[in-house]
Amino acid sequence: MSLQDCRIKTEYRSLIDHIVKDFYIPLLTQAAVYKRAVGFFSSTSLVQITKGITTIAKNNGSIQIVASPYLSDDDLHAIKAGYDSRENIVKKALLKELPDTIDDYYAIERLNLLANLIADGILDIRIAFIEDKNGIGMYHEKMGIIEDIDGNKVAFSGSMNESVTALTANYETIDVFCNWMGARDAARVDKKENAFCSIWNNCEPGINVMKFPEISQAIITKYKKKAPNYLIDQEEFENKLVANELNKKKQGARIPKSVSLYDYQIEAINEWEKQSFCGIFDMATGTGKTFTGLGAISRLSESVDDNLAVIIVCPYQHLVEQWVSDIINFNMKPIIGYSSSPQKDWKKQLETAIRNQTYLDNKRFFCFVTTTATFASEYVQKQIKRIRKPICLVADEAHNLGTERLLELLDDKYKYRLALSATLKRHFDDIGTTRLCNFFGEKCIEYTLDKAIDEGKLTPYKYYPIVVTLDENELQAFQEITQKMLRCIITDRHGQCKLNDAGVKLAIKRARLVAGANAKIDALKKVITPFKDDYYMLVYCGATTLNSYEKDYSATNNDDLRQIETITRLLGNELRMNVSKFTADENIAERRAIKEHFETGKDLQAIVAIKCLDEGVNIPAIQKAFILASTTNPKEYIQRRGRVLRLSPQTGKRVAEIYDFITLPRGIDETYGLTKADVMAEASLARNEVKRLKEFSRLAMNPVESYKLIDEISEAYYINESNEEEGVVDGFDV
Repeated sequence: MSLQDCRIKTEYRSLIDHIVKDFYIPLLTQAAVYKRAVGFFSSTSLVQITKGITTIAKNNGSIQIVASPYLSDDDLHAIKAGYDSRENIVKKALLKELPDTIDDYYAIERLNLLANLIADGILDIRIAFIEDKNGIGMYHEKMGIIEDIDGNKVAFSGSMNESVTALTANYETIDVFCNWMGARDAARVDKKENAFCSIWNNCEPGINVMKFPEISQAIITKYKKKAPNYLIDQEEFENKLVANELNKKKQGARIPKSVSLYDYQIEAINEWEKQSFCGIFDMATGTGKTFTGLGAISRLSESVDDNLAVIIVCPYQHLVEQWVSDIINFNMKPIIGYSSSPQKDWKKQLETAIRNQTYLDNKRFFCFVTTTATFASEYVQKQIKRIRKPICLVADEAHNLGTERLLELLDDKYKYRLALSATLKRHFDDIGTTRLCNFFGEKCIEYTLDKAIDEGKLTPYKYYPIVVTLDENELQAFQEITQKMLRCIITDRHGQCKLNDAGVKLAIKRARLVAGANAKIDALKKVITPFKDDYYMLVYCGATTLNSYEKDYSATNNDDLRQIETITRLLGNELRMNVSKFTADENIAERRAIKEHFETGKDLQAIVAIKCLDEGVNIPAIQKAFILASTTNPKEYIQRRGRVLRLSPQTGKRVAEIYDFITLPRGIDETYGLTKADVMAEASLARNEVKRLKEFSRLAMNPVESYKLIDEISEAYYINESNEEEGVVDGFDV
């Protein structure tokens, strides 16, 4: 190709044409020589002349730049008075235009490109000024000549300021002449080129042109930081054009026509708006917190004319992906940020979105959805500090942000705040709960599980507790660990009793012992065998590892995996069922495929899973859940129940069934031969199980048998309302 192959107009006007995109880049892509007079010398003008020159730079072409120094009245007076040499005063004026620090990413990249081209001898700058008997004046002609290897030349002149302001507001225009378009245009091109060459070689009457090698060296020293970025045009102009188009289309959150929110969801959003868009959505698991949250973001986005940055924080990666599928439907194109994000360039996208605040339109909307771990990272926190528009922080499973480290990140830079949680109250952490509530604000809705079941938003359920006991070795180990835990109780700075680090490790060890009780496998086989030809079943192995905000995925330890493998073999080999395990070992794509197979009700009968009910995995098709282990944290087991109760129009689920394995130290009848002191030494485990029994039985369709069991266990282990919380330290029963 050559310049003759380019589509060239005789005139470009910035309010009609994109001068850089439509003129500079196409023509300079074909250029071998580029000569340019830019007006005043400054870092800004140097940035402007780099637009479009990347191809000629890569091809080792030739670029000549003429600029004029900006001299103040004091400078002119000093020259006239002879206080210093003309050259020194001009040099100081030029150096003054080269700041040491530049904040704008694109400017930094372009000045680095320019400095590299100077260092490589591709680009040369000379300084011109007018000098006559009246003194020194400014040379600020704006023109240029572009020439390809075949001798085709294009000359242009006019007010060619390609700054962002010029592209969007000011009225800029240039006239263009091509030497192959006839004798008249060829003569105009020759005239412009002769004038430039005369100036460049210091032959133009009345114009002095000087070389200032110190200025070139200063540019190299200040701005040459790395190899040149030859993709800068593509990066900058594509991003800005996208931003401009998004502004034209009024990008921002909107409720899609396909979504009809329930009355209680709309009421929650209305209340959030009344509270200046700050507050808490306390909604039972499965009642549509995500859609209510996105509806709230949409209301806010419209009210602020889309001048908004939305940051959505989820505990884990797969929850981010669940949000993403819904976010897209609400007219947002989220930046997805976490360690293994499908958007490999998410960091670059986030930086671009933040940079674009200062370009084209400061009402640039963007949405960033991330994990708690990534949100807390130094990199993301640094980027958030650069945001200059109002920020809306949306925290899914907001109770996870109640740790001391994460609470430090919650401050006044978040003008708008929304906490989503089925159970915002943190287990035995009143201080963390209070600080979360103080930050996010008052509850905008409290939509409980029983109300959701009554109103048909969740499936009613039948509850079947299955009692298992520790064997002799397990019971002895349980007793020994409990005694050690009692020696690990300390008092924290708030005067509350807690376990030290050694005590917490012991508590986890004891929880693993209970979760993996040998009797559970035989009990599961007995209970599940009548359903071995059914579908839509979940066998849930409770995890005993502590979740950490420092990871954006949940780990599964060897003890947990051993139980999963044992159960998978039991169901698959002995009972000949089609089963699949569902753990942290499966990536997001594999989890998605397992869910799809499960929901068809054809080739996958049961999932053997761990943690998925804690972490918000949405598998509404589950009809029968066999819960082999539960934590002592009511927040977690209440969430698990809610996830089993999700509506499933696809399967027509009308009633869910929960088979809950209740673990006791020993059989109820065996306690009657022990002293009260011996029984009370083992009662901590029974107390925890009774709490869950009461909660699950309370809303079940068949509570009679459960209440009978509660009475039997309470009598055997001396449990009553006054001592239900006895021995609880830092959330652990000792």
